[in-house]
Amino acid sequence: MINVGDWVEVLDEAIGGFVHNIEKDTVFIETSDGFPMSFDVSEVVKTGSEEISVKENEIKNALREKSVGKKPKSISKKREKGVPAIEIDLHIEKLTDRKHLDNFDMLNIQMDTARYRLEHAIKNRIQKLVFIHGIGEGVLKAELNTLFSRYEQVNFYEANPRKYGYGATEVFISQN
Repeated sequence: MINVGDWVEVLDEAIGGFVHNIEKDTVFIETSDGFPMSFDVSEVVKTGSEEISVKENEIKNALREKSVGKKPKSISKKREKGVPAIEIDLHIEKLTDRKHLDNFDMLNIQMDTARYRLEHAIKNRIQKLVFIHGIGEGVLKAELNTLFSRYEQVNFYEANPRKYGYGATEVFISQN
């Protein structure tokens, strides 16, 4: 039985995190990198701690349940649309406590954060991100567009203005 506050690992993926909510058959976790994600309850295994200390019985049971002649479920269009985007706020006050940074240093911190989060999402097969950059003079937005255009599997465009205003860019990562 999985409860709020438990550490869980995702079957068939190298993802783990603490459960912060459970709704029906969906488990909402926050990964060790701070990304919120959701999975079907059958896709996660309670491990008890951040270190890998999975009980042998839990692994055997999970593998048995998975291999009992069930065909792998394909992701439906409905589920794809329902996958929440991971939001990354690039406002400098959210990234550092340091005061008296010049514009160059602020832009470097913001771009390093964006690059790290994008690389992490690609590596962990996360498909949807929203980078909140604000409106400002458009320098950060232009730099982000340059960064995103360097990746062949990345498509990007302005995020939903009703939800984010005009200061956010939504990124989709194509997975093979």
